[in-house]
Amino acid sequence: MTSDDAAVYQIADDRAIVATVDFFTPIVDDAYAFGAIAAANAFSDLYAMGATPLFALNLVAWPRDPEMLTLLGEAVRGSAAVARDAGAFIMGGHSIDDPEPKLGMVAIGEVRPDSVITNAGAKPGDHLVLTKPLGTGILSTALKQELVTEDALGPAISSMTTLNAGAMEAMREVGSSVHAATDVTGFGLLGHTHNILTASGVGARLNASSIPAFDSVRELITRGAVPGGTKRNIEAAAEYTRWAPDVDEETRTLLCDAQTSGGLLIAVDARDVDRLIRALNSRKTPIAAVIGRLVEDRDATIEVAHGEP
Repeated sequence: MTSDDAAVYQIADDRAIVATVDFFTPIVDDAYAFGAIAAANAFSDLYAMGATPLFALNLVAWPRDPEMLTLLGEAVRGSAAVARDAGAFIMGGHSIDDPEPKLGMVAIGEVRPDSVITNAGAKPGDHLVLTKPLGTGILSTALKQELVTEDALGPAISSMTTLNAGAMEAMREVGSSVHAATDVTGFGLLGHTHNILTASGVGARLNASSIPAFDSVRELITRGAVPGGTKRNIEAAAEYTRWAPDVDEETRTLLCDAQTSGGLLIAVDARDVDRLIRALNSRKTPIAAVIGRLVEDRDATIEVAHGEP
């Protein structure tokens, strides 16, 4: 098992079906934005594997209270808007009565079998490229703790509702020089990096100074806005991460922050990293940052320092 983002089932010589599922509780107060984030998050697993979305099924757990059902309508409207942007149809779904709202999707896509991008092909010397900033877990927790207003989350909401379609198209343009990819979600940057390393049999050296984050995230970390998932990621990362002495606690927390609808993390041949960056920028991905490189290391260790690795 390589902990890939989605299941792939080949149905013909030139066609494979890609399937994934994801759902979660609200991370923002605005129901429409929550629905849009949930949809973008679900489709992200397809894009990480180079697949084009076809259709989706809604998964809904929601209170039957009339006021809450009105909010459900807004949430579903938001998810439908993102599905349209993805060129996909929502073809039904399932709902249950639940006191705690939850929303997500089963997302189905397709890809040519020879174009599937897994997390298992990374090679020593590859560069790692990230396509969205970090910090959504910190920001959504700060919102729940009333340390920030939802207006302050505007850039993060814009990022979380942005499909990773452009990043996937950029990977396709670069072709075989993209050796591996995954999307950065609940396990944080280090957890998802480690998945690539373990599957590929390599190690990584990350430049903490080049890893982008949303404004105010570091300050919010010092004020205690750290979600439980991020704390668990920090504990897990201790087993496979070596930190340089000058990497502070805020940076360590940020790199373990549990993301929602994060960007793609792409391992690309060093000779074509500039080509990938140009392709990402031309498609207006939120960011296109080279954050590190891969090295020979069968133990899948991540070294984090400030400066070029």
